[in-house]
Amino acid sequence: MIVKGNIVDILNRRIYKGEVEIKDGKILDVRASNHHQEKYILPGFVDAHIHIESSMLVPSEFAKIAVIHGTVATVSDPHEIANVLGVKGVDFMIKNGKKVPLKFNFGAPSCVPATSFESAGAIINADDIKLLMGNSDIKYLAEMMNYPGVLFDDEEVLKKLQHAKNNNKPIDGHAPGLRGDDVTKYIAAGISTDHECFSFEEAKEKLEKGMKVIIREGSAAKNFEALIDLLPENYQNMMFCSDDKHPDDLLLGHINQLCERAVAKGIDVFKVLQAACVNPVKHYNLDVGLLQKEDDADFIVINDLKEFKVLETYINGELVAKNGNSFVKSVDFEVLNNFNTDKKKVSDFEFKSSANKIRVIEALDGELVTNQIEAESLIENGNLISNTTTDILKMTVVNRYKNDEPAIAFIKNFGLKEGAIASSVGHDSHNIIAIGVSDEAICKAVNLIIKNRGGVCAVSNSKEKIVSLPVAGIMSDKSAEEIGKTYAELDKMAKQMGSKLRAPYMSLSFMALLVIPSLKLSDKGLFDGTSFKFTSLEID
Repeated sequence: MIVKGNIVDILNRRIYKGEVEIKDGKILDVRASNHHQEKYILPGFVDAHIHIESSMLVPSEFAKIAVIHGTVATVSDPHEIANVLGVKGVDFMIKNGKKVPLKFNFGAPSCVPATSFESAGAIINADDIKLLMGNSDIKYLAEMMNYPGVLFDDEEVLKKLQHAKNNNKPIDGHAPGLRGDDVTKYIAAGISTDHECFSFEEAKEKLEKGMKVIIREGSAAKNFEALIDLLPENYQNMMFCSDDKHPDDLLLGHINQLCERAVAKGIDVFKVLQAACVNPVKHYNLDVGLLQKEDDADFIVINDLKEFKVLETYINGELVAKNGNSFVKSVDFEVLNNFNTDKKKVSDFEFKSSANKIRVIEALDGELVTNQIEAESLIENGNLISNTTTDILKMTVVNRYKNDEPAIAFIKNFGLKEGAIASSVGHDSHNIIAIGVSDEAICKAVNLIIKNRGGVCAVSNSKEKIVSLPVAGIMSDKSAEEIGKTYAELDKMAKQMGSKLRAPYMSLSFMALLVIPSLKLSDKGLFDGTSFKFTSLEID
């Protein structure tokens, strides 16, 4: 088979009229040829850090959509399902991903549970990491979120890092805001990347100290604008990722969108494509072709080098997508879950108090970090309640692995004027997380999640709506089109109920993520992510 077009040779920084000859899934030859073709041929896109689970799709269904946008491979951390099901969950992702052409490259989750301050469904210890590192399907040690453990030489953490080094596998980082001597020590431990840089200065320091910085643009966390100006000078040490991508966003685009935006800023197209296509393959030693002779035939055909509209996607020489149509088929798989809590009563969400002031989580749109603020209490019959006038709403995290008392906090900027929203996608342990205007509404939303053994839902004064997530309580067993449509409807409903956030459910899912400051809520209580310890809801 021969594919003709303008060859974009990123490695040698040249474009020429040519053709790609493919045989048995490999590139037999890439040669110049005299023909007139307006389309361009280039290596496929690689998402350098993503949690497939956050798309609410199993890998095989994720692949069906990603190939439409020219994605041929991902560097995937199965951290979310691992927190629910442990190594069994990692095995599920690998097995399911192998049933389709897209090249999923899974890492060994380094932090399960992410911290000792929350209840997860499983534990992956250093011995488990040792076994995973010896598995050829595991390409790297996934993000080391426990940076305090690295800085204070925690024995278990250091063992995990050493198992990766013993197997010559890269170690991913996760160190938001870490600077100075602390980041120097973190890098010295062998950690080679970070996708958590929020500012230009932070990313610049990490690059200067030898780290590779991954520019993240997901459904909740968006750091493209803050970091993209570093790319021209640091293109050999930067990559693109989405980290977390919800299904409605995935239907619209993937890494191709970041290429379009970067080129529109006037950045050299070869530098952009180096970050989007080449660097992840080189850094993680992926079995992904780069449009060179004898490589795997993994490449894409696009309309031009401005829009990056994908016309065709090839993986191992197989045409897997053309003109927006995916040829990846759905596959059968076993539905695994871990959900073991009884329905709750309204009284479970009461918080008896006489405090005048309370600590409040301030959610920031498009950010995973939060602020810690103070607010006046609103008390009714001795119970702290939501204040829709000041937008200080009650929030809960409910342990889904066993019957336990719900944890209570308050949050600002979700904006709900009626009802409640809830989700069993609650990073990292995936307990049930809900926010509402009343205890009754919160209870109703939580019980809807429990009844379905996982999902995201909204409950208003007049109706209730849920996207069921039966796979580990975090993924659907449906297609992207189905889940994307119903999720978009749910997103719309939350906004009709008053939320002004761009992605209320994605933001909700990170309000229990303790490893990102400053104030979060786990099933065990309110947590100060700056001092890394529990704190009180009541101030006086």
